[in-house]
Amino acid sequence: MNNTRFATAIHIMTLLAQSPHEWLTSEWIAGSINVNPVIVRKEMSVLKQAGLIISRQGKEGGCQLAKNADVISISDIYLAIKNTEVLGKKNNNPNPACSVGKEINNHLNTLFSETDKLVLKFLSNKSLKEFSDQFK
Repeated sequence: MNNTRFATAIHIMTLLAQSPHEWLTSEWIAGSINVNPVIVRKEMSVLKQAGLIISRQGKEGGCQLAKNADVISISDIYLAIKNTEVLGKKNNNPNPACSVGKEINNHLNTLFSETDKLVLKFLSNKSLKEFSDQFK
């Protein structure tokens, strides 16, 4: 995952954890992240689909955490927005006539899978509350 999606999602979730009883708007959150509110709304939609946040429309609208921050693991957030392996993507069309090319993706599958498992194990041992408490 070579983009800022995880950083954006963790930022959103940390802000929500810091204000558990407030309905935060995408505009307010975007101001903290210093990005366009459309980017925040896109990630909030993904987090909502994963059951991590709830939202309401209207003048008093915004988002809140769907659960307490102490039961949300960082791996929950990571899995919600993950769109590729930690190490990136494999080459789509390696040369099958090459001794390395014909087997590279099989070996990369193992390497990528093992790396993802290590990352998930590490992140699952950290709660959003623990992460959020660093900012107090």
